[in-house]
This record gives sequence, C-alpha cells and structure tokens, in this order.
Amino acid sequence: MVNLVAAQKPLLNLLMKMAGVKTHTVEIEPGTVMNFWVPVETIPKPTKQQPVLVHGFAGEGIVTWQFQVGALTKNYSVYVPDLLFFGGSVSDSADRSPRFQAETLVKGLRKLGVERCTVVGFSYGGMVAFKMAELYPEMVRAMVVSGSILAMTDSISVETLGRIGFKSSSELLLPTSVKGLKALLSVAAHKKLWFPDRLHKDFLEVRGSFTCHSLIIKIHFLLWFMLTSLSIRFSPSVWSSKWVESL
Repeated sequence: MVNLVAAQKPLLNLLMKMAGVKTHTVEIEPGTVMNFWVPVETIPKPTKQQPVLVHGFAGEGIVTWQFQVGALTKNYSVYVPDLLFFGGSVSDSADRSPRFQAETLVKGLRKLGVERCTVVGFSYGGMVAFKMAELYPEMVRAMVVSGSILAMTDSISVETLGRIGFKSSSELLLPTSVKGLKALLSVAAHKKLWFPDRLHKDFLEVRGSFTCHSLIIKIHFLLWFMLTSLSIRFSPSVWSSKWVESL
C-alpha cells in the first residue's frame, strides 16, 4: 500500500525547483554533512537579501516552509537548511545542543557564500536562530521568530509536562501509536486538526526511519516545542522583538 506521506515528497521536490530552489549538500567537516535548499541561480544577485528559513522539530526544512518558499524567491535569495539529524543532514558528533546546530548552520552558510542574512525560525528553529544571533551577530541582519522561546530550562520542562499529562518529553514528542500522535497534535496546534487514521499511520511509518538517528535518544531538551501551544506566562513575540531590537 502506498504511503501517502512519503508519496508527496517527489512532487514537493519538483514544485520547489519550479519555485526557484534546489537541494545542495555541504560537507561541514568530516562526519558532518548538512543539506540545504539553495537558489537555482548560479550567481546570487547581490541586490537580493538572503532569508534563511529554519524549521522546527516536527519536520525537515522544505516540508515546513513549502508554502512560503514560492512567495519569497521572486524577491529574495532563499536558503532552507535541514538541521542536523533531520532530512539529509547528519553528523557523527555526540553534541545535540542548539549551540552546535547554530555553529554548524553558520559554517554551512559561509561555505555557500552567505555572509549576512535574515534568520526566520519556527519552533525549535527559533531557538537555534536565537543562539545563532547570540554567537554570530555580524551575520544576522534581522530575525523573525514564531512559536519559540529563548532557551529551555528544567523547571519549564517539568511544569509543562505536568500540565499536559505526560511523564517525559520523549513520551510526548515520539508517539508510537495513532492515539499518541493525535495527543501530540492536540497540544501542538491551536485549532483541532482532523486527519484519517490512515494518514496518522503513514506519518508514524515515515517518522520511524527518522527515529533511528541517535538524536532521538537525547531529545528531552526539546519539550519547549510544545510550550507556545499552552498558556505559559510569556509571549514569544515579545521575546523575539526585544532580541531583534538589541541586534
């Protein structure tokens, strides 16, 4: 039986190429490779600004940003990375921190000739974007962050898990059943999303290949992914706007 989630990827790749971006692999260092979607034009136009769209924990880059790429490529040179351990990006490093993600992303962008950019981060990508701006202020022209926080703390993790009825972040973020996946979606989205069980099963099957990565063993710090779906005592938009003002 055809997996509906996997079947849409070839079509998505074709549509992205038509929109003006293509996939490109960059070797950051031996053992670490990062996949990017980059402008199809051989020589980027110097007058175009370069937004870097950083995805969240739920999916790889182009899956997250597929609806934005087409609207941006006409006026911007768009770069969409797969963060390490997502999509086509892998590393034999034991480091799983947002700092390592930010450092690797910057190295990859510089190899692609990007010296200054606007970073757009969603969810987990927002935390990587904040770390990138902290470490490399000369590279980050501006930031747009949605559904994220500056950093995760143990107190936030424990409090949030208790509110939504899970014992651990891995239990929440790595569902193994349709029921568990529906529970994840219920706290990840403001509006209730309905999909047939068949689609949930296809997603779990595709996600299963991803969970082979060693990142999955150490994802407890990723609980912040759910924070903006809950009534927590801060506003990500306020945090991000204050951070941008300080750049």
